Amino acid sequence: MMIEQSIITRLSAIIVDDELHGRDNLKNLIETYCPEINVLGMADSVVCAKNLVEIHQPNVVFLDINMPVLDGFDFLEEFSARNFMVVFVTAHEEFGINAVKANVEDYLLKPIDIKELKLTVKKLLLKQTEKKPDEIISKMNKLVLPASHGFEVFVFNEIIRMQAEGCYTRVFLKNGKNKLITKTMKDFEDSLPTDQFFRTHKSHLVNVKYIKEYSNVGGAYVTMIDGSKVDLSRRKTSEFIQKIKAVLNVV
Repeated sequence: MMIEQSIITRLSAIIVDDELHGRDNLKNLIETYCPEINVLGMADSVVCAKNLVEIHQPNVVFLDINMPVLDGFDFLEEFSARNFMVVFVTAHEEFGINAVKANVEDYLLKPIDIKELKLTVKKLLLKQTEKKPDEIISKMNKLVLPASHGFEVFVFNEIIRMQAEGCYTRVFLKNGKNKLITKTMKDFEDSLPTDQFFRTHKSHLVNVKYIKEYSNVGGAYVTMIDGSKVDLSRRKTSEFIQKIKAVLNVV
């Protein structure tokens, strides 16, 4: 199977900044000097920003750090799996080290320098283009799992759940078999679609289509169609319930 890697020429984005001037200024600079970026929306708070991400599924978030109540780092903590790139936009140089630790793509200082903005956009386009083969295949609802003879390709619907075992991950399939893969849970979490897979616990990632039951008696957990019981961490409960409602179209 040959997989051709297309060149990414346009990215979708949202802008997050509590100051109206900051949002409008960055939007105007992007529209004027960076036609490769399509700004889909703007948010003045972490709560609003999270809603925009869920609605638009942007490629990149231009994120202010110093905001009231919840800041940019709080926003990043809202996502167990980050399926978008992040560029911090701030007037405070002292956040630089924390930005590196947060694994963001770039860091722009206000007032924004146009040359720096253009360089950042080029970096974003390059990173979006540099997809691993298994990430490209995942766009076709398939996942590549390494095997002793090479690799195997599975469609997402063949996977019931995944369980972390140290630096490895055990993948449980609908046919009753399971495979121990030399990848971490985070590797899978980053490449699987968030509308179908949910990390219920630091050690568990499930295919929400195959959840049979949820219980909060004696500790929260979900039961899968194969009868396995998977822990649901307390801090994930609210997000999990919202996810299930969205999947099942329940109001």
